[in-house]
Amino acid sequence: MPCPALPDGFDFTDPDLLHHRVPHPEFAELRRAEPVRWIPQPGNVAGFQDEGYWAVTRHADVKYVSTHPEIFSSFLNTAIIRFNEHIERDAIDAQRLILLNMDPPEHTRVRQIVQRVFTPRAIRALEERLRTRAGDIVAAAREQSGSFDFVTSVACELPLQAIAELIGIPQDDRAKIFDWSNKMIAYDDPEYAITEEVGQESATELIAYAMNMAADRKQCPAKDIVSTLVVAEDEGSLRSDEFGFFVLMLAVAGNETTRNAITHGMHAFLTHPEQWELYKRERPSTAAEEIVRWATPVVSFQRTATQDTELGGKKIKKGDRVGIFYASANHDPEVFENPDLFDITRDPNPHLGFGGGGPHYCLGKSLAVLEIDLIFNAIADAMPGLRLVDDPRRLRSAWINGVKELRVSA
Repeated sequence: MPCPALPDGFDFTDPDLLHHRVPHPEFAELRRAEPVRWIPQPGNVAGFQDEGYWAVTRHADVKYVSTHPEIFSSFLNTAIIRFNEHIERDAIDAQRLILLNMDPPEHTRVRQIVQRVFTPRAIRALEERLRTRAGDIVAAAREQSGSFDFVTSVACELPLQAIAELIGIPQDDRAKIFDWSNKMIAYDDPEYAITEEVGQESATELIAYAMNMAADRKQCPAKDIVSTLVVAEDEGSLRSDEFGFFVLMLAVAGNETTRNAITHGMHAFLTHPEQWELYKRERPSTAAEEIVRWATPVVSFQRTATQDTELGGKKIKKGDRVGIFYASANHDPEVFENPDLFDITRDPNPHLGFGGGGPHYCLGKSLAVLEIDLIFNAIADAMPGLRLVDDPRRLRSAWINGVKELRVSA
């Protein structure tokens, strides 16, 4: 089988690339001819003192890496596949305190505590309040005259409000969370003029905010999730700093990703009008999962090999970084019939938009699916004739499939 012909210097984590498109044609070529391929990165461009990473593009291989943390570590170099050449190693290592970047057994301990937030009972308790909030969000957007930005008026609001409801953050503070989380992930986009340092400062502010919440609950416990996480010593609880990093992870994993899934989903509906008509008519329960597959808000994460191993016929050395490309896995024709077709009735739909399984499978999947269902039901009820005004303006990022603006008209 011939090796795929990629242009010299082609890098799937190049933020200029994702600023314009997700490289699906190149992913397809790799899946066909070289599903595990070494991608060189000259000059420490990703912030790691190495020469590149292995790109893993097939669904089965992404799942294998995800479900073998003893071979492929999140802790060694974190799960973020690309920072920038100016980041200090200390700043990378500091992120190991985030659940996303832990390995078992520490990951197991922390996850067992925080998963109390996402029990079916906890999510069910939120459903009616979030249904009301979804209706209010869409109603407010509909009242705007002329065109409006779907991202800021609709897509970002329900995830923020859901996190606020879940954790007990006052709704009046949700704009702070939105601002901090934006700055943490937007340092690659020159439009925001945000440096790595500003992103780190925003992370520090968010962690401090959450730690203060934890300290207050330790002093004065309440009947809320924060108290459940930080006070119940007999059952194991989070330290204040662990709670701070948990809220930071929620701000990105629970806010940025769901917001982008909703935005991409709306764009998909408006560019596939037959699917929008089908949705308005039948409201299939399979729609949310297909929206996540189609959007794949996190294009990739990485792991680091803890030992010499083999994957896809390639010998991977201990210490090599391995990029797991969910965006490619979710278009693998070995798994999905007509993977380039947006089909809200797709079933089964074993996509990896919530991760490839294993210890880092998304804790908040059920909440994200609920939010997507609620917001699109509200849009279909209140703004069934929504129209696309302009092409989406994409975020310049190395690993997030983000949209900054989507102009629509009711």
